[in-house]
Amino acid sequence: MNSGAPASFQVHVRVCAPPASPLVLSIPHAGIGTAGFDAAMVAGLDVRNDGDLFVDRLYGVAPDDPASAGVWAGPYVVAGLSRFVCDMNRDPDDVSPQAVPEHPAPRNADGRGFIWAVTTEGKPTMSRPLTLAEWQARRDVHAAYHGAIREALDRARARFGFAVLLDGHSMPSVGRTGHKDPGRPRADVVPGDRDGTSCSPALSRLVEAHFRSAGYTVAFNEPYKGGFITAHHGRPHDHVHAIQIELRRDLYMDEANFTMLPERAARLQQTLRALLASLDAFRPG
Repeated sequence: MNSGAPASFQVHVRVCAPPASPLVLSIPHAGIGTAGFDAAMVAGLDVRNDGDLFVDRLYGVAPDDPASAGVWAGPYVVAGLSRFVCDMNRDPDDVSPQAVPEHPAPRNADGRGFIWAVTTEGKPTMSRPLTLAEWQARRDVHAAYHGAIREALDRARARFGFAVLLDGHSMPSVGRTGHKDPGRPRADVVPGDRDGTSCSPALSRLVEAHFRSAGYTVAFNEPYKGGFITAHHGRPHDHVHAIQIELRRDLYMDEANFTMLPERAARLQQTLRALLASLDAFRPG
């Protein structure tokens, strides 16, 4: 990858024509790519620390994973870039004046908006601020990501009369210093439906029942309600339903060593792939 490459090179997309399912998958934070966008990063920054590592593999949509082939036949959008380059789940104008001094209306206060200036552990990520042109290059990638989601959802709705977006994430098992729940263990699964505004209640009930029946603890909207992706694309009144799903990382990986734990991952993969089948058959009330 390089900074002059078209934004589509930073986003892995499968848009089916015609779509075989009303379900679209979005995986915005599993990528760890930085090449072409790393000039302003702290040397030696470990981008794995705040990445949703392996989530694309869990759902079977990892572009570089042979084991993902044929798992999910429907449309998906997967970001190849690290969230430390730009966060697909934030508004591109959600930047701090320290991160992008030339931005005409910066509005981020915690340093973890569209451009992350600090990690969730408070460590700096940037060696210098971004120029407006560098911010715009990242904004173009964000536009490509969301344009691909919008196209996939439009195609699904045109064929089925509705569409469902599953936005897949993972989270530290315990809240970090930069989170709103520092030191607190999380539930196994945190679905976010923006307090019931981003999707049909029937979809939220399906997701909760699915994970509970598989033996996982579930906490809706706490501590994550769903971000820009869920809020921007979830429009139940227009027959587009979006839900975010956060998974505790210790369910499938060693959080300290950034490695998958095969037996744990296999159980979660089975649960998630059964969820995809249920969502594929879901019809809103």
